[in-house]
Amino acid sequence: MSAERAHPDGAPSLRIAIVYDCLYPHTIGGCERWYRAVAQRLASRHKVTYLTRTQWDVGEQPDAPAGVEVLALSAGRQLYTAAGRRRILPPMRFGAAVLLHLLRNRHRYDIVHTCSFPYFPLISAVMAQAAGGPKVVTDWVEVWPPEYWRDYLGAVGGAAGAAVQRLCIALTGPSFTLSALAAAVLCEHGYRGTPVVLKGIYDGPLLPPPAQSKREPMAVYAGRHIPEKQVTVIPEAIAIARRQVPGLRALIFGDGPERQRVLAEITRLGLEGVIECPGFAGWQKIDCAMRAAMCLLLPSRREGYGLVVVEAAARGTPSIVVEGADNAATSLVDNGINGFIAPSANPAALADAIVRAHASGPALVRSTYAWFRQNAEQLSVNSSVAQIEAVYRVLARGRSS
Repeated sequence: MSAERAHPDGAPSLRIAIVYDCLYPHTIGGCERWYRAVAQRLASRHKVTYLTRTQWDVGEQPDAPAGVEVLALSAGRQLYTAAGRRRILPPMRFGAAVLLHLLRNRHRYDIVHTCSFPYFPLISAVMAQAAGGPKVVTDWVEVWPPEYWRDYLGAVGGAAGAAVQRLCIALTGPSFTLSALAAAVLCEHGYRGTPVVLKGIYDGPLLPPPAQSKREPMAVYAGRHIPEKQVTVIPEAIAIARRQVPGLRALIFGDGPERQRVLAEITRLGLEGVIECPGFAGWQKIDCAMRAAMCLLLPSRREGYGLVVVEAAARGTPSIVVEGADNAATSLVDNGINGFIAPSANPAALADAIVRAHASGPALVRSTYAWFRQNAEQLSVNSSVAQIEAVYRVLARGRSS
């Protein structure tokens, strides 16, 4: 094990490879931000290498987290089809590149930390471990049921995807999840261990109380425009809620294959001057919108965690999420305290929650901020990194014995 960095408890530092085919901010998403934050925290005490695919132009340098070595394994630039589904070839190529790298460098790392999805890098890491390589630990952010696989890839492709997922679950050793829901589903699908449920992934500052508790009648959405996010229901929900909330408007950030349907809905409902869709925007613009908004809308039917709910709460902005068996974001909302859980993504149900948020006024903003401060420590990425390091050290002792 490396001794280049000293850990506060006197334990030697470790050599860690984090494997994920996306790197924030070159690719934008919750998992990307999570892995960047974890890598940067670990790099203050350990030697961290981030194995990813090339996401920048020839001659450019990656925007690497401080203290982290980024190794790009070329695997194809286009991850998604026009319909917003993951392409098959890029993760297969990335998995093959990961396998080759780990076999060639089997004594370079003590730990390989990989995301379960898109599966092939996990298979490669386990194969390298079997050949005398480093110990593997896996994050399972989501586990997809068979019916979701069918919806996502069709009958044949869905069956193949579900089979690969089952194989990966069988291969998984020590594992982390970001919610109790994901841990339970992972075990239901055949995992024989006990997943470590990480406490939080929030990487932002502890902000002072909101300067303005009285918010303007505005709702904000920030995320990809893909079917499971159900962003297309937002325009009609705003149209219905406007009957009781005069002047209500919305900002829908993000982009994706559903964007044209969102824009078509706005036009159909005559809301061009009411709802703006600025596409992907810098964090400063989203931050300003969240601070001013009456509520955050997250009508997604699937969330492995729901980081944007925590980010909104840090600014005193309540969230509206949707009840669902696969939606871990509901565990981050206490009804009437930091937002509301709508019974469905039906526009009328969402509109009702929006009206309730408006009626709750400044009191809901204050209670949302109080909820965040009360839970800030366990919601922080720092608490999760401490859990991660504890697992690493057990694995490293087993590898060196």
